[in-house]
Amino acid sequence: QLQLVESGGGLVQPGGSLRLSCAASGLTLEHYAVGWFRQAPGKEREGVSCISRRGGTTKYADSLKGRFTISRDNAKDMVYLQMNSLKPEDTGIYYCAATAIPPCTNATMNYWGKGTLVTVSS
Repeated sequence: QLQLVESGGGLVQPGGSLRLSCAASGLTLEHYAVGWFRQAPGKEREGVSCISRRGGTTKYADSLKGRFTISRDNAKDMVYLQMNSLKPEDTGIYYCAATAIPPCTNATMNYWGKGTLVTVSS
């Protein structure tokens, strides 16, 4: 069964940090560009970041540059999203997704995880 599984979400205070992880089952992440997306309550799902298969190219939503860092460890077949200086508006469900053919957009991803909830609140 092909699936992606996110982990690392939780409750964090404003200004805090979290690291999300994305693991794969039934497919090898190394063969895919991987993106992180998020969906805030009452809003549409939006792209957060994307990393190429070998990790040489990364992209971020303009509003997140400098606070979030995407990375991957192909030896472990894992992709990560380090989130720093978190704000209440970062609250939402975070999804990882994989695509054989970039770019990373809602329409182009081949596989999706079920998401992990991030709540930024004092």
